Amino acid sequence: MAPDPRFLEAARAYRDELVAAGLLIPTGVPGVMGRGGEFEDTLDRVDALVTRFGASDGATVMRFPPILNKLTFEKSEYLKSFPQLAGTVHSFNGDDAAHRALLHGVEAGTDWARDLPSTDVVLTPAACYPVYPAVAGVLPANGRIVDVLSFCFRHEPSDDPARLQAFRQREHVRIASPEQVASWRNTWFERADQFTAALQLDARVEVANDPFFGRGGKLLVVNQRDQQLKFEVVAPIASSEWPTAIISLNYHQDHFGHLFGITTDDGATAHTSCIGFGLERITLALYRKHGFARERWPDGTRKVLGL
Repeated sequence: MAPDPRFLEAARAYRDELVAAGLLIPTGVPGVMGRGGEFEDTLDRVDALVTRFGASDGATVMRFPPILNKLTFEKSEYLKSFPQLAGTVHSFNGDDAAHRALLHGVEAGTDWARDLPSTDVVLTPAACYPVYPAVAGVLPANGRIVDVLSFCFRHEPSDDPARLQAFRQREHVRIASPEQVASWRNTWFERADQFTAALQLDARVEVANDPFFGRGGKLLVVNQRDQQLKFEVVAPIASSEWPTAIISLNYHQDHFGHLFGITTDDGATAHTSCIGFGLERITLALYRKHGFARERWPDGTRKVLGL
């Protein structure tokens, strides 16, 4: 569904304010923004707060580059549901003649990239994707909890500063029995509420759905919402009337356990759930709520961020 024109107007206005303040840096491509030093400092402090809220889980820390094994990507079935968001990586591997043809294409202004074949990697669409093959096999009795952070890519060019094509996603992933996953997810519902309250954001939880593609996607949307598999914590960024998701709480059932051969210690297919923090979006929500002068932010917010 196309965004309301009034929302896009508000989003462009907020983007321009962020650029004028030196918090974001335009690159000439919609949805691809540089970040100023203060923005990065605030984001790092938000990330550190996520660490503190999840510390008691004793999660295994994993960090991956923003590219993903192409075979893992194919196995994940991402292309079944979100082909419109995928990003592939292509590279030159030709000879001198091919190089000359490539340069001629650049000079002629043609689509020179069409002659570059795809590589063995794609751009990471969600931080949790490389986790599942990494934990494949039989889980310990208590399952696994993984803390993962990555730049992610989704092909959604937009003037909305909160809808970036490249963004950082911090996730905590629970891989265990259905009962263990449900208990953990409920704990994170409480933590998410405490997290946004600590930052003094006007946030609320909503039932949500992913942007499934095509006619078949409409059935998946209904199923996801009916079973309440996805919730989002939303807060004003571009607009108070149309708040933006800043945290998501997702239950995948046994989807990834089945695809990647992850089983519990009793031999059952593992279930998975993740909570994802959109670090740029939370940072943008902070500037929207409290203003561009961090020294004037509420004392409670400044304290939890160490300002």
